[in-house]
Amino acid sequence: MSDRHEHTHPHEHTHGHAHGNPPGHGHGHGHRHGLRHRMAHLLAPHSHETADKVDSALESSARGMRALWVSLVVLGVTALAQAVVVVLSGSVALLGDTVHNTADALTAVPLGIAFVLGRRAATRRFTYGYGRAEDLAGLVIVLTIAASAAFAGWTAVDRLLDPRPVQHVPAVAVAALVGFAGNEWVARYRIRVGRSIGSAALVADGLHARTDGFTSLAVLLGAGGSALGWHLADPVVGLAITAAIALVLRDAAREVFRRVMDAVDPALVDRAERALTEVPGVRGVGELRLRWIGHRLRAEVAVVVDGDATVREAHRIAVDAEHALLHAVPRLTAALVHADPEPAPGESDPHLPLAHHVAA
Repeated sequence: MSDRHEHTHPHEHTHGHAHGNPPGHGHGHGHRHGLRHRMAHLLAPHSHETADKVDSALESSARGMRALWVSLVVLGVTALAQAVVVVLSGSVALLGDTVHNTADALTAVPLGIAFVLGRRAATRRFTYGYGRAEDLAGLVIVLTIAASAAFAGWTAVDRLLDPRPVQHVPAVAVAALVGFAGNEWVARYRIRVGRSIGSAALVADGLHARTDGFTSLAVLLGAGGSALGWHLADPVVGLAITAAIALVLRDAAREVFRRVMDAVDPALVDRAERALTEVPGVRGVGELRLRWIGHRLRAEVAVVVDGDATVREAHRIAVDAEHALLHAVPRLTAALVHADPEPAPGESDPHLPLAHHVAA
């Protein structure tokens, strides 16, 4: 059997590893360090502690928040400029595009709440912290993309049934270009930052911004067609853009669904296994699990060690295994390592007493 061994540091560093112990043996302890410890962390050129991973994760949250605020400002200015043209031109298509941009800017709200919650320390009720709030925000964003697709489709069908000429075409065209440029810039920025920090919700939000950019192009192309005398150009292009939004919706929903279902890239599992097999004292790698909590990874793994190893030796191997994982797996902030003794000939499985608890 094994017990979890945790360390708690003042900069909210939490990590755990399990190791082989005699029956009935367990321990837990916390460390409180002062200014000297913090300065050592600040000045050290290289550190092997999980604290650095947590500090990196906090920095990731800060980058996510910065991306949200920048996006909110850019999209807010874009929507405001388009709203002025809507008032002057009375363009229904541009009105729909402005609504899309406004909705996209407002998706920063659930994501911002999620990033703020993700910084909160774990509690006795939320023992893994609040990182999964980011996944809930991703679901809200997916629903917002779906609503945008429905609205774009409904507007296109309505215009198809009741075609009307577009007034003030030059102003509408400029506003459409502004909408596309603003949305595409925000989309690239959100997607880049989201992938950098491992935030599926921020990537989904970036894809949503891209759909609104497509809608802006629809307004531009539709206005151009109307200027040439083809009044059905606006609704036809609008339907095509609706289909494009549906494709983006599919990609965003798939990414968020995988995150909610604890899916990870199999390449990360392979990378973790390779790192563990190179740890001295590890004779085999058993069950290995990785899961995302917001934009941070946690790991649980069982490693096989010498059956005659002492508790201290098994503990050292478990620490080395955790250390190797923290270096090998990007955005991993905690690992729980369980040390199993290598079976001896004729020895019964030490996990046999647990067999009746395993679901068939």
